[in-house]
Amino acid sequence: MSIRVRLVLSYIAMLLVPLVLFGLAVILISIATFGSLKSGFDVDFSHGNPIKRVVDQEAENVAYIKAKIETDPDAFLQETFVKDLNERFHKINMGLIIRKDQSITYLSSYLKDKEAGDTSLLPLYGTPPGKFQRNQGSLWITRQQDFLFSDQSKGTVFVFLDGGPFQKYLHQFSKTVFLTFIFILIATNGVLTYFVSRSIIRPLRALKRAAEDIKEGNLDFEIVPHRKDELGELSVAFEEMRRKLKKSVELQLQYEENRKELISNISHDLKTPVTAIKGYVEGIMDGVSNSPDKLDKYIRTIYNKAADMDRLIDELFLFSKLDLGKVPFQFETVDLGNYVQDCTQELQFDMEKKGVQFTLADLPQEPILVTADRDKLRRVLLNIIENAIKYSDESNCQITLSVSRQDEFAVIQIKDNGQGISEEALPHIFDRFYRADPSRNTATGGSGLGLAIAKQIIEEHSGRIGATSVLGLGTTVFMALPLYQGKGSET
Repeated sequence: MSIRVRLVLSYIAMLLVPLVLFGLAVILISIATFGSLKSGFDVDFSHGNPIKRVVDQEAENVAYIKAKIETDPDAFLQETFVKDLNERFHKINMGLIIRKDQSITYLSSYLKDKEAGDTSLLPLYGTPPGKFQRNQGSLWITRQQDFLFSDQSKGTVFVFLDGGPFQKYLHQFSKTVFLTFIFILIATNGVLTYFVSRSIIRPLRALKRAAEDIKEGNLDFEIVPHRKDELGELSVAFEEMRRKLKKSVELQLQYEENRKELISNISHDLKTPVTAIKGYVEGIMDGVSNSPDKLDKYIRTIYNKAADMDRLIDELFLFSKLDLGKVPFQFETVDLGNYVQDCTQELQFDMEKKGVQFTLADLPQEPILVTADRDKLRRVLLNIIENAIKYSDESNCQITLSVSRQDEFAVIQIKDNGQGISEEALPHIFDRFYRADPSRNTATGGSGLGLAIAKQIIEEHSGRIGATSVLGLGTTVFMALPLYQGKGSET
């Protein structure tokens, strides 16, 4: 659930939950208040609406008064009748006042107890009925029934309601309802705010701790998202950032290690021929080469060592530019079978001079089109073949080259019968400056950059390179180039 939806639901809950709880609380408070209030009424509340029962009782008593007025108005001057009538109204918390002309002939003792007040303030004879009229204190006139006695004097029956209990209970009810509403509002908002904020704050605190760890350089931890919301997405992004930072730091450390190793390897590979050149030059200067043949030998050795240095520098320069992506590639559509055949024809004479038995396996009948840089791909073939020759027996060096199509790739395989590569060394032969020969003899092991350059060039062709080998039986290097997918000229 997203944070937006969660907040909307929490806002709705903050509105609805207090209203529902408040409604239930009002019902309960009303029941409790009514239970206290009905103690002031002597009416059967076991059946029907209790308020209606009180109203019906009051209407019944008023109807009885009207009937008595029509039949015997002087009965309202009889103490026995009036007391009986007063008892009827007393059951519903009401009382009577009977007035003849301007004199009060009866005043309910119940009303006296409630301090009825100045009866001179009673409504005048003939005042229109139908309105509640307040007298004094907590008493209200609910009925005013005017009539004429037998002597034609003016008479009025006033029915009073004691509002004191109502005021008391209403005040208590209002206070209780108000306090209950405040409590429900505070409690509901507090609980909802706590749970909603906790669901947001806890992930934020976890991210804060993660940020502090990253600031301190500690990247060896994992941020596990526990929710599928915006904070979960943020945690996933944060974890991805941490992984990339860790990978970047590890890569930077690897680059630094490679840089140190590169400097060490360059120093070693350059120092060896320089030392040899220096030794032969000193020999010439000291007159050790006292014969033309020996001098010629020294000079040729110096030349060969200088050529090795020049070749090493060229390969190092090429590898550095490949590593930086600064070598331009001229890609074109090439029929790999014809291309390999042309290259091997150029190499055939040199390999025969070296005593190498070179075999080009049967090429596929159908063209195998790839997108390649002719010069760079030729450099790869030369590096691999030269590497195979260096690690093979000079008297029995056999190299076989084949081209085939496998799925969506064109595969070149170069197989030799050399000394092979150990299982431990095989994964590293395409690393720069790596030699399986720990002595790093440049006479047999080369510069250590040939296969690394081949790997860089093949990867620039969006291909891959690898090798399989059996120690003592030989090595097979394969290169897989993606087949050309579009339409173009075959070259």
